[in-house]
Amino acid sequence: MIRFRQGFYADVRIEDRFSTSIRYRNGALEESKASSVKKAFIRVYDGKMWYYASTYKLDDIQSELEDLYAVASPDFFLYDEDPVVKKFQVHKKVMMRFEEDSVKDVPMEEKHALLTSVFEDLQSGEHVKMTSALYIDRYSQYEFFSSKGSHIKYDFQTCGAVFMASFGNGDDTFDNRCDFTATSFSGLAVTGEKVRAMVEEGENFLINAKPVTPGVYPVILAPQVAGVFAHESFGHKSEADFMIGDETMRREWELGKKVGADMLSIYDSGKDFGSGYVPFDDEGTKAGKVYLIKNGVLTGRLHSAVTAADLGEELTGNARAVNCDFEPIVRMTNTVIEAGDKSVEELFANISHGYFIKTYKHGSGLSTFTIAPSLAYEIVDGKLGDPVKIAVITGNVFETLNLIDGLSDEAEIFSFVTGGCGKGEQFPLNVGFGGPYVSISKMNVS
Repeated sequence: MIRFRQGFYADVRIEDRFSTSIRYRNGALEESKASSVKKAFIRVYDGKMWYYASTYKLDDIQSELEDLYAVASPDFFLYDEDPVVKKFQVHKKVMMRFEEDSVKDVPMEEKHALLTSVFEDLQSGEHVKMTSALYIDRYSQYEFFSSKGSHIKYDFQTCGAVFMASFGNGDDTFDNRCDFTATSFSGLAVTGEKVRAMVEEGENFLINAKPVTPGVYPVILAPQVAGVFAHESFGHKSEADFMIGDETMRREWELGKKVGADMLSIYDSGKDFGSGYVPFDDEGTKAGKVYLIKNGVLTGRLHSAVTAADLGEELTGNARAVNCDFEPIVRMTNTVIEAGDKSVEELFANISHGYFIKTYKHGSGLSTFTIAPSLAYEIVDGKLGDPVKIAVITGNVFETLNLIDGLSDEAEIFSFVTGGCGKGEQFPLNVGFGGPYVSISKMNVS
């Protein structure tokens, strides 16, 4: 039992994490390991400053907490009147959704077999020069206690396989991959057919892709690319800690401002299963669905208790830490562009000449965004054409949001077991993103 001292706010979060990592390169095993770690993060607030500690020794939580109390200054604090303390929610909840189907209980032999079963398909291409296959899983149990009376326990699970092939033809090279992700091992739909299709598409791109002529063109983003566009170009700017002490940013991101096309709505939600599932954030705030843009209008932003108190807004459940080595900061969960009312065929039919961005290598941006495509195709007279080599697509965020002229009627949310979101020193944080097919009337393509 944790004993909290009166006159301070304090909380403790504990994570018990199990993970597996298996890697093959060119069919040879390079890594196979399973690990478990249990750690606690403790913090105390005295009305002016936060004091932190992190420990692997869970029997020392109380003594670590007492050490933080000793260096804090209660003279700064009117506990019941402090605007930050007022924001913290109180919950008593247990939400164990993955414990009975945990990846911890799957034998390592089955995890290896999942990868090796498709090696023949992965190496099937004439121009395949190198292959890699990766399996990753994670099961975490979280427990959270606060001096306001919260006691929360929940779990999180993700697992996935990634197959990558590098192709070569003379001086030309290309890399392609396919990802399989699920919340249970039995849900991983790894098939040789999908892996072979990835190899075939990669070889076709290597042999037939032509350089694009730089210019301004209409573009259609596939759901995965639309998701990274929403995450990189808009989601990060919605994290409210960017606005603390920055009056220019506050004016630029004033709620009620028209920032996009009328059809555009973007939300963030930790309630959805997948990489960004967070039923409670690391301050004990219950997850919600927060519209960042609704019908083209800026309607919300993402908060911790500190930023919500500073801006006079409500908590959103977005105070997150990558693990118990770090304090929670404002981070996204699942960031999604809502579906529209067009079929995919209708979106393509409206373009006489443009480009379809199917997958991406990486993306970045705040006021100006940049996405480096991987697989991209020409659109000619409303039909998908030849593969093309595109280095980057770029644009001003607000201008591009207003140039969206079509959204398909179904959206997808993507989860990944490799990589993650980075902010400050905290990387990689598990997040999800997605959307429909998005048509943009003008975009810089080069």
